[in-house]
Amino acid sequence: MEIVEIVSQILVGLFVLFLIFKIIKSLRLVPNQYSYIVERLGNYHKTLGPGFHALVPFVDKVVYKQDLREETIEVEPQECFTKDNVKVEVDGVIYLSVTDPVNASYGVTNYRYAAIQLAQTTTRSVIGLMDLDQTFEERAFMSKEVVKVLSEMELPWGIKVHRYEIKNILTPRTVQKAMERQMTAERDRRAVIAKSEGVLGSKENDGEGLKAEMINISEAEKQRRINEAEGVAKEIEAIAEATAVSIEQIADALSAPMGTEAMKLRLAEKYLGTLSGLGQNKNDIILPKDISSYDAVMKGLSLDEFKEENKK
Repeated sequence: MEIVEIVSQILVGLFVLFLIFKIIKSLRLVPNQYSYIVERLGNYHKTLGPGFHALVPFVDKVVYKQDLREETIEVEPQECFTKDNVKVEVDGVIYLSVTDPVNASYGVTNYRYAAIQLAQTTTRSVIGLMDLDQTFEERAFMSKEVVKVLSEMELPWGIKVHRYEIKNILTPRTVQKAMERQMTAERDRRAVIAKSEGVLGSKENDGEGLKAEMINISEAEKQRRINEAEGVAKEIEAIAEATAVSIEQIADALSAPMGTEAMKLRLAEKYLGTLSGLGQNKNDIILPKDISSYDAVMKGLSLDEFKEENKK
């Protein structure tokens, strides 16, 4: 009997300890940015937010704990084929957060795994529509398409996809070598084009410089000729003015008393001076055309006028 009592006491003690454990476990302290899903007798009962909560032992049970913070989920590398049948390996990162803890718990078995699978299948579909060169240029477009497809499942899955980023697009080594050769050829082509453009620019600059120089020379020559013409014009004008003044002075002198006799005397002196200058060579003998008309020349008369005057 004593053994039976001891065993019964032990069982009662264990039951009490189990009851205490259940009561303590029914007291829940939910951290910030977490939500606990509570089921009562196998059915959804309520969602516990941050704070202290007391559950009914043996009836209520926390079945899911959802983290509401933004998560970073790695998308494992996968093989894809481009439109031009080149195999590439693509991986990425999904940034999402839980917005509806209930749908995240009951709407899908594992929203993380589901989001990864949907992102991979969408990436394969998008890359299959592009050539290899486009895949390197259209990363933003591919990321946008993946986010667009995932956003269609936000409500049933209770999540919010913030963005999707493609980390790497890896190609086979043979394709990489071909791309390197292509890049080298492209750089050489650009170098040749740049050099030719430089030579062309240099020739254009030389031509522009020569043109400007010729224009400057022609402008200078034009200005020089203009200046010379203006100088000659001014010289002619000055000579004309001086001639006009001298003619006026001669006219005034001739109109003065004894002006005509003085002019005749002056002309006679120039006449004799001219004759003396022409006879510098001893072998030359210079005579007037009509030496008998010397007096007429001295008087400034013609031969006929001189004869008429002698007759008188």
